[in-house]
Amino acid sequence: MQIIDGKETARKIKEEIGAEVESIVTTGLRRPHLAAVLVGHDGGSETYVAYKIKDCGEVGFRSSLIRFEDDVAQDTLFEKIDELNRDPELDGFIVQLPLPDHINEQTVIESIDPSKDVDGFHPVNVGRTVIGLPSFVSATPYGIVELIKRYRIETEGKHCVIVGRSNIVGRPLSILMSQKSVNATVTVAHSRTRDLEELCATADILVAALGSPGFVKAHMVKEGAVVIDVGTTRVPSSETKSGFRLMGDVLFDEVAPKCSFITPVPGGVGPMTRVALLSNTLKAARKNIRY
Repeated sequence: MQIIDGKETARKIKEEIGAEVESIVTTGLRRPHLAAVLVGHDGGSETYVAYKIKDCGEVGFRSSLIRFEDDVAQDTLFEKIDELNRDPELDGFIVQLPLPDHINEQTVIESIDPSKDVDGFHPVNVGRTVIGLPSFVSATPYGIVELIKRYRIETEGKHCVIVGRSNIVGRPLSILMSQKSVNATVTVAHSRTRDLEELCATADILVAALGSPGFVKAHMVKEGAVVIDVGTTRVPSSETKSGFRLMGDVLFDEVAPKCSFITPVPGGVGPMTRVALLSNTLKAARKNIRY
């Protein structure tokens, strides 16, 4: 069994991005610029955006943080998005989700210029991903595929079962895993799938993205399978100062002995999700994708 170290892989990718940024700057071009729009004071969002700003500094990006209170009018938010869309000094930006209930998240996503949509959520980018055109790929699926490639995990003809059908992880990942560069045979399952546990046990590559802590147990995993755990749920813990710890969708200690490869939580998919945003921003700065 080999642990897939997302933290170390992300560190190496950051080094690669940082070197490319310095190459850009030495030619007289400006540094890539990423902005984050944060609405309200959700603890998870605050932490995640802080990490993104930190990541930008580590690779030599310029970064901006734009804050609004959680009672901001939807029109005010759209005015700011329109301003960011038109800013020639800005390569990409994200609007951190979730948003307050009075703001329509899908409308916000669709209001972002696809050429600056480094989260890869805009329907134009999703559609281009589906048909195999260059696009900004949703960060978590991008990170998962990058991990699989960098660990030289065999995917040709393998059965990949993805448990979870979200538009952010499950659906786009199913497209990436079935593309010719990967060539897996993909089944997308979810909480209403019949005989779900038996289906999971047929997977050569099992991706758990349900958001249900400890859902995947040893009897659901085939001997020698690759297990990718996307879950990151805060659960109570008496062993930490905060009183909480992160738990994945996989019972790691029980499942790991059966696996050929497995991602831990934390330190697996999470760091790769963050570094994928940097990769997309670098593409935006280089104008690698033409719309």
